Amino acid sequence: MPILIQHDELLERLAAEREAAERGTEPGTRTVVLDVRWSLAAPDGTEAYLAGHIPGAVYVDLDRELADHDVVGEGRHPLPTESSLTAAMRRWGLRDGDTVVVTDDLGNQSAARAWWLLRHAGVADVRMLDGALAAWRAAGHPLDTGWVSPEPGDATAHFGSMPVIDADAAGALPDGGVLLDARAAERYRGEVEPIDPRAGHIPGARSAPSGGSLDESGRFLPADELRERFAALGAEPGVAVGAYCGSGVTAAHAVAALAIAGIDAALYPGSWSQWSREEGRPVATGSEA
Repeated sequence: MPILIQHDELLERLAAEREAAERGTEPGTRTVVLDVRWSLAAPDGTEAYLAGHIPGAVYVDLDRELADHDVVGEGRHPLPTESSLTAAMRRWGLRDGDTVVVTDDLGNQSAARAWWLLRHAGVADVRMLDGALAAWRAAGHPLDTGWVSPEPGDATAHFGSMPVIDADAAGALPDGGVLLDARAAERYRGEVEPIDPRAGHIPGARSAPSGGSLDESGRFLPADELRERFAALGAEPGVAVGAYCGSGVTAAHAVAALAIAGIDAALYPGSWSQWSREEGRPVATGSEA
């Protein structure tokens, strides 16, 4: 299945489905847009969503719906349970067989969490809006205000479709594969640490900031350029590859970029927020050797 969708294609799909609904006929496909606005600086994207979103888009609260904070010791954004994600999916109106498009205003660096989780949950067709909301706005496409409350859906989460690694596997991965750190380079080097208790990176990990997979407009680089970027870091098809970040959010963006490049990669959900809190876990600083 495609990983990305372009703004013009999304506009056409939504218009065709709306026209079919007005005629009282089944459109054949159904596209659900999820708005996942979140950042470390502004974790609550509700106000921005209400001020303007893609028509029909449903707001997704990353902190509350894409993580389970009742889980202790697995980082700042532990993965939700199948049951809690199922409940969220149904609140969003998702039905089996839907095409789901996720977006944000951060070059998909937060929306990728929803892309990864829904793929992990067995949703076959999940795409990121390439260029995210910036591309939609730049094209002059319409925005709606206010809240969208869809009719409840019937989709069910069944985890297991995406590879996951734990802290032990992440620490061992550099011995025979490649572990990528998707945080900003200065956090990787240990020069700054704004939120977690220790600064630095998992020994043997290689710095691959998630923003480096995007062009100046916030779109993903072409597949061949992504392959070159990751090959320079040792990540190629057939090599065991894993990705982590601060709390498993932008690492999902790295997994998506690797997938566009044709490289399978596992996600370490606990990421640095788990690793740095566990006594006895080694920490490296500085650049790679």
